[in-house]
Amino acid sequence: MKVRISIEYFTSFGESVCMVLSDGNVIPMQYVLQGIWMADLSVPASTRSLDYSFELRRGAATLRREWSGHSITLPSGRKLSVLEVRDAWHDRPADSPFWTKAFTDVIFRKKVPSRVSRKGNLAFMATASQVRRGEVLAIAGSGSVLGDWKKFTPLSSAGSPLWSIFMDVKEPFEYKYVIIDSETKEARVWESGPNRSCHEVPDADSLLVIREREPIFDRTPWKGSGVAIPVFSLRSEDSFGVGEFRDIRKLADWAAASGMSVIQILPINDTTMTRTWTDSYPYNANSTFALHPQFISLPEAGVRVTKEYLSLQKELNSLPQIDYERVNDEKDRLLRKAFKTVGKKALVGPEFKAFYDANEHWLVPYAAFCVLRDLNGTPEFGKWKELSEYSRTAVDSFRAGHADEMDFYLWEQFCLDAQLKDAVEYAHSKGVAIKGDLPIGISRTSVDAWQYPELFNLDSQAGAPPDAFSEDGQNWGFPTYNLEEMSKDGYGWWKARLGKMSEYFDAFRIDHILGFFRIWEIPLGIKSGLLGHFNPALPYSRDELVGRGFDPISELFVPDPHREGWFHPRISSQNTLAFQALDEGMKNAYNDLYNDFFYRRHNAFWKETAMKKLPALLDSTKMLACGEDLGMIPACVPETMDELRILSLEVQRMPKSPEDMFGHPSTYPYMSVCTTGSHDTSSLRAWWEEDRQMTDRYFHEELHCEGQAPFSCEPWICERIIRDHLESPSMFCILPLQDWTSIDSSVRYPGNPEDERINVPANPRHYWRWRMPITLEELLSHRDFSKHVNDMVAASGRG
Repeated sequence: MKVRISIEYFTSFGESVCMVLSDGNVIPMQYVLQGIWMADLSVPASTRSLDYSFELRRGAATLRREWSGHSITLPSGRKLSVLEVRDAWHDRPADSPFWTKAFTDVIFRKKVPSRVSRKGNLAFMATASQVRRGEVLAIAGSGSVLGDWKKFTPLSSAGSPLWSIFMDVKEPFEYKYVIIDSETKEARVWESGPNRSCHEVPDADSLLVIREREPIFDRTPWKGSGVAIPVFSLRSEDSFGVGEFRDIRKLADWAAASGMSVIQILPINDTTMTRTWTDSYPYNANSTFALHPQFISLPEAGVRVTKEYLSLQKELNSLPQIDYERVNDEKDRLLRKAFKTVGKKALVGPEFKAFYDANEHWLVPYAAFCVLRDLNGTPEFGKWKELSEYSRTAVDSFRAGHADEMDFYLWEQFCLDAQLKDAVEYAHSKGVAIKGDLPIGISRTSVDAWQYPELFNLDSQAGAPPDAFSEDGQNWGFPTYNLEEMSKDGYGWWKARLGKMSEYFDAFRIDHILGFFRIWEIPLGIKSGLLGHFNPALPYSRDELVGRGFDPISELFVPDPHREGWFHPRISSQNTLAFQALDEGMKNAYNDLYNDFFYRRHNAFWKETAMKKLPALLDSTKMLACGEDLGMIPACVPETMDELRILSLEVQRMPKSPEDMFGHPSTYPYMSVCTTGSHDTSSLRAWWEEDRQMTDRYFHEELHCEGQAPFSCEPWICERIIRDHLESPSMFCILPLQDWTSIDSSVRYPGNPEDERINVPANPRHYWRWRMPITLEELLSHRDFSKHVNDMVAASGRG
């Protein structure tokens, strides 16, 4: 079969366009005229699909690649003499968030037709990413095939957001695209602009495929809402002292009843290190792949519901907070007992085999790590008596002598995986997407650091410079990344990590997205974040600083640990005695150097650093990316996030502009997630009571109320604040559960609002144990509250 593919692309002198087939073959395209490039090829008549992409080249050098490739499914049972495809270059769309699976698979989920007709001599392929749930893209037009404007013909959503229709045309015609109601078939909105026209009538034994110019629909941009809560904080009648994956089902019921489309959670990876409460920190996982055993539903894993079980369950569920050690010890004991009966049988089943085959690359090292941690009484692998250095051969040998112990951990992960996927599938059935959390760091006592030590700088610690969370900065203790080593295989570790996340999540929060541009690196052994420096960075040489009149070895500067004789300005150095000792002229000179270093010097350099990895990582899955871009933000960060369509985070109490005391929800960008707070902040009610002067300003300047601000954040105030956020332009308004419930006295926490806090960032040994005060069953029973929230969401124009 003869295939002719053409594309319009205006090149510069010396540039050319080529096709790259799925098998890697490159086909140079010929320039025809007026920006049209064309390629002819011959394919076997049995070919069912044609997959390819376009590249812009200058000689052998590739200058540009498309964001995504092209796939043409050919009609079966037909002999075509000619297939002509008039295609178009596919850059990252301005609305690319709507191409992610958060929308295609959940929020805008369509009923995929069981059979797609591909009969005819003409096919249109049209991009329409914002056709919502309950809607279909259709075409109407003149001529007999389209019913002379008297009917709507739906397009197939099989490749949504790329829609398609095959027609047998016998005459030229005019047409337009229209979004219709999928049930009533009535028009909801017509595309803007004049009628389109098609003047060609292809031969009966040929097929002309046209990739259409994207239709523009004049409608209010879609906006959604959601709830944020850690899984461990969920409370249900079925759980066992801590939130479990199955509780996500009940939370999804409440979210759907309240008009929400997203549940946002914290990291859920296994953090078991010492088996003490210090393991409650969810950002210090022992594996970036394994799930935390505390989230398992014991009965679903095969644990018998005995009187002992029910007694323990009642006792642990009655606690106002999580007893991390007791819960995890009891779960481990009961699971090991169940493993001896139901667990070992599961290991020989086809479901376990499929799970094992898909996850073996991380699963076996994880199981070995857990057994070795237990045997040695420490996760610090450098102190182990054997296998202190990872070797797959040695692990396989170790497994032969510790089969039962390792098999337990393999089975445990199998159960967790199945239970989480079941909960996610249920949420999807309710139209609710799940948003996960991607921690920026990994633990230095983790499987990842043990298995791939070359990928990490184990002699350094990651953290954050001083900000609103901590005046001394933050030291997370995580090793920094060896990006040069990671780049050698195209960031394979990162892609595998994201790939695993995408099995569970539809969207994800990139914790500390600045870490993909630069990380705040602190030498190992130093506690204070004030003595850190950026990596990568462009430090000043000794000669340059001396030439400007500065002493490089004074406390105004921090030496670069990777390059001798180079120095970084010390963060917050204006508070040091060395700065106070400078005369006014030198203070001004230092401030100029300081501001240039922290806010301007690195912009192009850091953007280049981020663009080496972020596009490939983001495009390795279909998850929607949301960045946590708070703190000291250089100009290159919002610029890059906008270019890659990563949603920003907007928190009113942490405004992006240094001139503002509060953020203004009405001015937030559309490509953003707005919220009243996070796991790192106090709840809305507790924040209100932290600073009376601040509260009074907020009461008058933001809420535009008169008189003295009430001492406590009363329900009407909470609702007023939440309405302001719901009415913002942000694509998503995702609020902590504590703040949603604050608007109604029947469900809000009756005690001290400070008790609702999840984390205190300034305290590295904080106990993460907050649990919602009422059960999910009780929350669901308050139907008036759910309806009120639903009404608020709907009134703000959020779907």
